[in-house]
Amino acid sequence: MTDPAPPPTTTRPAPAAPTRPAPAAPTRPATLATDPAALRRELGGFLRAHRERVAPADVGLPGTARRRTSGLRREEVAALSGVSVAWYTWLEQGRVDTSRQVLDAVARTLRLDAAAHRHALGLAGFATFETGPSTPVDHQPMLDGWATPAALLDPALDLRAWNGPYAALWPDPAHVPPARRNLLLLLATDPGHQRVLPDWEPLATDLYRHFRTRADREPPASRSHEVTALLRAERPELDAWWACRSVADFAPRAVTLTAPDGDVRPYEMTLLLTPEPRGGAVLVQTPVGGGPRAPGRT
Repeated sequence: MTDPAPPPTTTRPAPAAPTRPAPAAPTRPATLATDPAALRRELGGFLRAHRERVAPADVGLPGTARRRTSGLRREEVAALSGVSVAWYTWLEQGRVDTSRQVLDAVARTLRLDAAAHRHALGLAGFATFETGPSTPVDHQPMLDGWATPAALLDPALDLRAWNGPYAALWPDPAHVPPARRNLLLLLATDPGHQRVLPDWEPLATDLYRHFRTRADREPPASRSHEVTALLRAERPELDAWWACRSVADFAPRAVTLTAPDGDVRPYEMTLLLTPEPRGGAVLVQTPVGGGPRAPGRT
């Protein structure tokens, strides 16, 4: 596999004129999802973070005592991916566009899983970004039909709707100011939520990886970036979490929850994606092994 050498001062040959076609609709300020340079920088940082997590032994290379680099060296990734060192360096620096063939090869070298590979393709422009508004859908009847705790989360993990069993098991979101009604923020900072789930860190980590699958592509003024800023300000000792570039689809997981009456019960948490564009997901908590009904259900 070969890679073309980029022009000296730009990543693509400059068109004769104009440099950008006139839009059919009124122009909007560029956001991360529409700014190619910003997306290239995000992609470069994402690849660099994953390169530093791959051990030489993972790709069949010998480790040496003199190795000072965390993870793979750039030249090792380049060689294994079939591109030049200069090209891969420019890719990490956000200076060049890349073909899907090259990015697929780099993804294989870096051992990206399906979610991380899809995220990299999106940052490189090979996936459609959902930037337009979506029509609100009333999910409350569906939530009320569940006998177990369930809540609707938007892409930033804000709590948008919930049913009676959810409000009976967890602190009622209706009593939380809207600006703080975010599941990730509540798990990390609210003692009431941590009493329900004392072992909250693994769930918060999984949710944050899921959260990042969209947050990286949102503009700086988005709710996702606001939530990240709140997490960093209120839990600075966990900054390594908030700076982490890992992404992953949320997988069902078992948790042990403590109800307000002291009843301790295992649940399985599942995140069901809603079908509308820019939709969120429904977090469903199902008691494991049957037994008494969930709190708040008669």
